[in-house]
Amino acid sequence: MSTAYRTTGADFLDPPRSCPDLDVRDLERRTRLMRIVTRLIAVSDLGCREIARRAGLPTQKISDLLAGRLEHLSLDELRLLYRTINPEGAPH
Repeated sequence: MSTAYRTTGADFLDPPRSCPDLDVRDLERRTRLMRIVTRLIAVSDLGCREIARRAGLPTQKISDLLAGRLEHLSLDELRLLYRTINPEGAPH
């Protein structure tokens, strides 16, 4: 019988509970803003490259956003994208 620790796939995907980056309120804000920005991109006349150029962000950030990779974008980057796409709206 082996005494080796058995891991599951979830052990590698879930961050440790003591992770300093895991702030629930920040995550909720980013998730809410991500949904809004994603919808705005979908109805915008601007392409992803143009949005990235105007926001001064790499195109990969827009791809990450549209793929739901929230961990790749900060709250400030999401707010910047929101203001870029919807300049007359107030950031959330």
